[in-house]
Amino acid sequence: MRIHSSSFEHGKPIPPEFAMGTPDGFGGNRNPQLSWEGVPDDTKSFALLCIDTDVPTDGAMVNKAGVEIPVAQPRTHFTHWAMVDIPRDVTDIAAGSCSDGISKGGKQAPKGPDGARQGLNDYTQWFDGDADMGGDYFGYDGPYPPANDLRIHRYFFRVFALDVGTLELPEKFTGADVLQAIQGHVLAEAATHGTYSLHPDPKTHP
Repeated sequence: MRIHSSSFEHGKPIPPEFAMGTPDGFGGNRNPQLSWEGVPDDTKSFALLCIDTDVPTDGAMVNKAGVEIPVAQPRTHFTHWAMVDIPRDVTDIAAGSCSDGISKGGKQAPKGPDGARQGLNDYTQWFDGDADMGGDYFGYDGPYPPANDLRIHRYFFRVFALDVGTLELPEKFTGADVLQAIQGHVLAEAATHGTYSLHPDPKTHP
C-alpha cells in the first residue's frame, strides 16, 4: 500500500497553509490532501493518524525567552489527527475538506468522510487549563512547533487498512487509543511525512 500527498513532497517542508502556527501567528490550519492505493482486497475500513515524533519532553523549555531547545533534547510523540472507520471506498481526502482554519477551544464536529469518526488530538492536553484556548480538540489541527526548537519536526501521516469496519473506541478517543484498537486488525500500512519548523535557523536530526 502507498500513500502520497499533493500538498507537500515526501520528506520536505509542509506549507504554512496546512500548519496551525507560523512565524507571524496562526496559519491556515487546513488538512493536507492525502490519497492511497494498493489496498488489500479484504479491507473493510481505514484508520488515519498524523503524529509529530519530535516534540520536546520538557514543556517548560517551550518558547522560553533566552532558551533554545537543543536538537538532542529527549523527544516524544504528539498526535495531530486521529480518524477511524473511514469507509473502504474512500481513498482520497481533499485538502481543506476536514479542517480549514482554527477553532479556539477545538472543533467539536469536524467534517470528514461519511461514516468516519474523528478523535481528540493532543492540543486537547496542551491547551488544558488555558482560559482562551482550552477545550476538546477533535479532528485535524496542524503543526505549531516551538519557535525556539532547533530540531526540524517531522509529521508522519499513517494510513492503516483494517479487517474490521468499525473500531471499538470511546467517543473521545485519542491517537494512542487507535494504535491499541487496531492491534490484530492491520492488513497493510503506508506512511509519508513532511517537515516543519518555526526556528529561523533549524537543524536536522541527531
